[in-house]
Amino acid sequence: MEFSYDDQNIFARILRGEIPNKTVFENDHALAFHDIEPQAPVHVLVIPKGAYVSLDHFAGAATPEEQAGFMQAVAEVCRITGVDDGFRAIANTRAHGVQDVPHFHLHIIGGRHLGRMLPK
Repeated sequence: MEFSYDDQNIFARILRGEIPNKTVFENDHALAFHDIEPQAPVHVLVIPKGAYVSLDHFAGAATPEEQAGFMQAVAEVCRITGVDDGFRAIANTRAHGVQDVPHFHLHIIGGRHLGRMLPK
C-alpha cells in the first residue's frame, strides 16, 4: 500500500508547535497529550513524531528506534495516568476504522470500567 502524508493535519501542526496541547509525556520519538474530547477520565493520544499515516504504515516503515520510543511513551503514559485497573489502546485506521486524523495515533483510554468494545 502506498502512503501519502498530509503535513497540514492537526497532529503535524501540534508537533510543529502551531497548535497548543496539554502534554502528558514527550521523548525523542513520540508526543502524548490529553484528547480534547475525552471519552473517559483518562483519554490520552500518543503520536509518533515521524510522518506516519496509520498503524500499519508506522509498523512497516518506522525505524526500530522510533518504534521503541513510541512504545516507551505508551508505557510512560500508562504509568503517569495510573491506569492500573486496565485501559484500552485504540488505533482507528482509515475510512472503515473511522480514522479522523491522517497521522498515526494511539488512544489510551481508562480510568473507569469501559465495558465490552463490541457487542457479542
